[in-house]
Amino acid sequence: MPVTDLARSDVVTAQPETPVTELAGRMDAEDVGSVVITDDDTPVGIVTDRDLAIRVLGKQRDRTETTAADVMTEDLETIEADAGFYEATNLMSESGVRRLPVIDGAELAGIVTADDLTELIADEEQQLASTIRAQRPAY
Repeated sequence: MPVTDLARSDVVTAQPETPVTELAGRMDAEDVGSVVITDDDTPVGIVTDRDLAIRVLGKQRDRTETTAADVMTEDLETIEADAGFYEATNLMSESGVRRLPVIDGAELAGIVTADDLTELIADEEQQLASTIRAQRPAY
């Protein structure tokens, strides 16, 4: 299954100059844990709720002056839109990340998270359990 089937295309984005206070507000309003930072439609970084807690609050930075560019993870792990489920899980595991921006060429096409992958596995297990129950002989 390609990650585009799992990825949410309504990924929350912002520009590098966006103040962190605005990022936090958007995360709250959109009920997400990250904002992909883009230059035009190209992802250049990501800011997570953990980044805000550690890199802004934990370091006691001035939240009114700090921008996405100041705290974003720039060494961004991304995955191509035609990549599969296992490639996504392996990349997350190897990189120690929970979120992968999905790209089509150089443009952002969506985002897939560890929660999305876990939900897919749970759905597949439920379908398998239903099949087993339906085929189980009566005792």
